[in-house]
Amino acid sequence: LDTTGARKMTAFSENALLLDRRQVLKAGLAAGLAASMPAWASAADPKSIRIRLHGDIQILDPARWLSHPEAEVMDAIYSKLITYQAGSEWKWELDAAESIEEVDATHIKFKLKPGLMWSNDFGEITAEDVKFSYERYKDPKTEASYASDWEALDHVEVIDKYSGVIVLKEPFAPLWTSTLPFSSGTLLCKKAVEGIGGKVNTEVPASYGPYVIKEWTPKQRLILARNPAWQGAAPFYDEVVLLPIPDEKAAEIAYKAGEVECTQVGLSSVPDLQASPPAGSALKLQQSLSYVWLGLNVEHEQFKDERVRKAVSLAFDIDAVLMAAYFGVAQPATGLIPTGLIGHRTKPVPARDVEAAKALLAEAGLGGGFKTTLSIENRTDTLSAAQIIQASLAEVGIEVEIDVQDGGAFWSLGDGASGERSKKLQMTYKEFTGAPDPAWSTQWFTPDQIGIWNWERWNSPEFAELHKQGLVERDSAKREEIYQKMGDLMAASYAYNFTTYPPYAFLFKDTIEAATLPNGWQIFRAFRAKA
Repeated sequence: LDTTGARKMTAFSENALLLDRRQVLKAGLAAGLAASMPAWASAADPKSIRIRLHGDIQILDPARWLSHPEAEVMDAIYSKLITYQAGSEWKWELDAAESIEEVDATHIKFKLKPGLMWSNDFGEITAEDVKFSYERYKDPKTEASYASDWEALDHVEVIDKYSGVIVLKEPFAPLWTSTLPFSSGTLLCKKAVEGIGGKVNTEVPASYGPYVIKEWTPKQRLILARNPAWQGAAPFYDEVVLLPIPDEKAAEIAYKAGEVECTQVGLSSVPDLQASPPAGSALKLQQSLSYVWLGLNVEHEQFKDERVRKAVSLAFDIDAVLMAAYFGVAQPATGLIPTGLIGHRTKPVPARDVEAAKALLAEAGLGGGFKTTLSIENRTDTLSAAQIIQASLAEVGIEVEIDVQDGGAFWSLGDGASGERSKKLQMTYKEFTGAPDPAWSTQWFTPDQIGIWNWERWNSPEFAELHKQGLVERDSAKREEIYQKMGDLMAASYAYNFTTYPPYAFLFKDTIEAATLPNGWQIFRAFRAKA
């Protein structure tokens, strides 16, 4: 082996030893899980299913949610005018709407199904609720993280109790892909939400969906029960029991202990599970629209100098991370936008060059190296990646301390443009989920997202202007050109080191039809037992 190959194999072996040490804990942990299982968890009830949730809920507000488990729960308890069907292709269907049509590029007429009732005696869903649900994204008091999903909205005109027109200020290309059928198309009850001050957190005052929240014990379980007022296709299960387990390895142990019947597992487990799946189980690999990257805070003193950021990019060993954290199952990324979407870059990523990285650091006056902190979410695969990043940067004299945060704490690190925590961030390694439109991904990296989701605090007016152009441009070829330029700008900043677009791996009982969207999000309303 050459020195690069030898170093990769050493990192791989060290990671394997770490996993081996975890194996020692498996028997005791599995026994502990089984012993702590409540009575309902082992009951042979064909109308109840136990599913692992990637993390606990924090905000069930479609304008402000933090992570995709919340989007999965919101899909179960709320409705939209239209919604995506579970399956391998992006297809939407009518949900709360009886009809919907594009009158022209800036006017969308809808009519609600009559008789849809909010929970907790808040009455019937009306066009006023639609107006409130969408216009609140424009209200600064909402503090909508997803305000850009309705950036083009002028207003919603109410025609009568059930009918209205969505009026846009200008054409909006993502409306039918990542707004109306996605989370930001969710309907809320005007009277109920206004009654609690205009924001929803974990207590939902009123909802309308196939399920309602029956019980929630923070960090332990969330139970969804059939909504008796639901008029759509009846979900198969009477109850869906969701157990929040952030770490994929722990979730896999929980599955083998019988605590859950469906879980996402880490990609590092895929080779073994493919070779020898647990009895009565099925493994499903599905390409996602997620993207993973090592980000650098360009406002932090350590990374203000472009030469330092470029040195990190040249020292970052993506191949070693893919082997150690994803076991070769995931392919390297070429930029922000995943494969299959408009704007996916095909330009090759510059090869790793340790000597060039050292030279850049010396040129920047840091020939002796420096210390920095890498903040990550507490997940096994993420920790494995962080350890490889730590080792690869050490080769050029950068000493990395790994700061491991539990899910809720990690995703609250972006505390606003003026927030002190977001300013102090140095490096982060994280994964964002995507939607079937490139604008849904580019929106998080505009200047107005600094400190919110733009943790790199990269301020590019040109990127922001191109993002706006991409929203209104309806010609696919022209949109392609726009998003290619945006990808080039991100690459030239050296603030973003994209690693992979990880597929999702689901392990579930072979008696279950596990339902997901094409991006890997679970659709609980479509789960069912096989005939």
